[in-house]
Amino acid sequence: MEAQATLDEDADTGIHPIFAKAPRSVEFNKLRKRLIRNTREALEKFAMVRPGEKWLIALSGGKDSYGLLALLLDLKARGMLPVELLACNLDQGQPNFPKHILPAFLSELGIEHRIEYKDTYSIVTDKLPQGATYCSLCSRLRRGNLYRIAREEGCTALVLGHHRDDSLETFFMNMFHGGKLAAMPAKLVNDEGDLEVLRPLIFCAEEDLQKFSDHMQFPIIPCDLCGSQDGLERDAMKAMLTDIEKRMPGRKDTMIRAMGNINASHMLDTRLFDFASLAAQQKVAE
Repeated sequence: MEAQATLDEDADTGIHPIFAKAPRSVEFNKLRKRLIRNTREALEKFAMVRPGEKWLIALSGGKDSYGLLALLLDLKARGMLPVELLACNLDQGQPNFPKHILPAFLSELGIEHRIEYKDTYSIVTDKLPQGATYCSLCSRLRRGNLYRIAREEGCTALVLGHHRDDSLETFFMNMFHGGKLAAMPAKLVNDEGDLEVLRPLIFCAEEDLQKFSDHMQFPIIPCDLCGSQDGLERDAMKAMLTDIEKRMPGRKDTMIRAMGNINASHMLDTRLFDFASLAAQQKVAE
């Protein structure tokens, strides 16, 4: 209760230097508290925090990863997140990437960080035909390098800025195109078994993160430097969910909650429920 009281008292500005440009308004106060509440819910519900460990925060320069970093720094400054945080940007060699922005931003605020250069862009363009979407291969190469960096830095977890809308879009992509029910999990262990992947923003709305970024005046680096755009399938899912939310406000929150409220006996997966043993008991005639 004491920690919550401290959060409420200082909610208008935050106590970490990253909040220096944040507005002192009721609107921003409510937005920030909502994002903090959603983040804390994910941290607690999925048992992400073990005191004394070290997390590698993947920082791309987009609104989501900036928001992730700010919210975690806020919680840590208030004594609510007893882990060490290391921000990391992987410069993948995209043309015209503004190399100075993130180092200057992080250094000015005294945020512990590591900037790593690895030209995965050339690998992607060499392996894929002209006109292909780079995002999938680019993401896999980025993840592998972030795992390596996490190990080198003694981190136990790689923390990513995926949010509620990312998970919902992935869910519908898997259902419509992959024939399975699966989304972005809030917490997983990598294939090697030595690192966790955490998504503390899994209950946070993309719209809220966009507003938060605008208020915080983060120096955004666009994700289209290579000329590639996200896949048409994900764009279609985003458009569909936007239309659903417009017609029936609140449905996105309902859907993300539904992912944690699964009734296996009312699905069709025999691996999750023993339908073979399910049989009515015959009544004995008197």
